[in-house]
Amino acid sequence: MKKNTHGFTLIELMIAVVIVGVLVAIAYPSYLSSVRKSNRAEAKAELMSLSQRLQRCYTSYTRFNDETNCAVYKDLKDGGVITPGTGFYKITISHTASSEATTYSLKATAIKSPQTEDTEGGCNELTLEHTGAKAPEECWK
Repeated sequence: MKKNTHGFTLIELMIAVVIVGVLVAIAYPSYLSSVRKSNRAEAKAELMSLSQRLQRCYTSYTRFNDETNCAVYKDLKDGGVITPGTGFYKITISHTASSEATTYSLKATAIKSPQTEDTEGGCNELTLEHTGAKAPEECWK
């Protein structure tokens, strides 16, 4: 008598597990890269927004560091930090003492995972100067 069995053999099941494992090993790093890039976009947008607000202060008051009328500078001065949206970055401002009124440099620094692992090309720190210069350039593309 021959029994008619249905189902998978252990070998067929192991082959399926190996195939799924290979697919995950290929797809997961790509997924993480995509997540980091989208989180980086949030930081770039916030840097651009802060820069525009500082430029409006300069247009209105001929200085970036007008503490009375420029709310964004007031928030960032003396080591103040702005943490946009999902909180993956902190944004700070710096400038040289001799040109405090006419220059600035905004820096977004990664503060939590997965952005802290975004070290390829130095993308865990983004900077935007008052001149519009962006660094690192490859991270702004």
